[in-house]
Amino acid sequence: MKIHLSSVFVDDQEKALRFYTDVLGFEKKHDVPLGEDRWLTVVSPENPTGTELLLEPSGHPAVRPYRAALVQDGIPATSFAVDDVPAEYDRLRALGVRFTQEPLEMGTVTTAVFDDTCGNLIQIVHSE
Repeated sequence: MKIHLSSVFVDDQEKALRFYTDVLGFEKKHDVPLGEDRWLTVVSPENPTGTELLLEPSGHPAVRPYRAALVQDGIPATSFAVDDVPAEYDRLRALGVRFTQEPLEMGTVTTAVFDDTCGNLIQIVHSE
């Protein structure tokens, strides 16, 4: 068994697609119209057949309080692996990404957390 799909709730799918592709560097995998919304997924260019991230519309009434509670408590919605957290932090900051946690070393793990502009906190992580 392996993880095929994960998702983050986004308040605007087009805005999310631009952020996740143009800023983070993911590639669009699927874009299927579903009424007013879309089945919209992105993948890592390093593993285009790997796990897809669904940019899921946040219209369900439970989403708003759920995301607000996570953001208020500083809890990331998901985590992305990177090779070098400080370098990725610098690259993303140069692109205007707002971080809520600067790179933090915790033993063999380094993390940082940013705002994805779509209602979520996202963690980047590297572990040795």
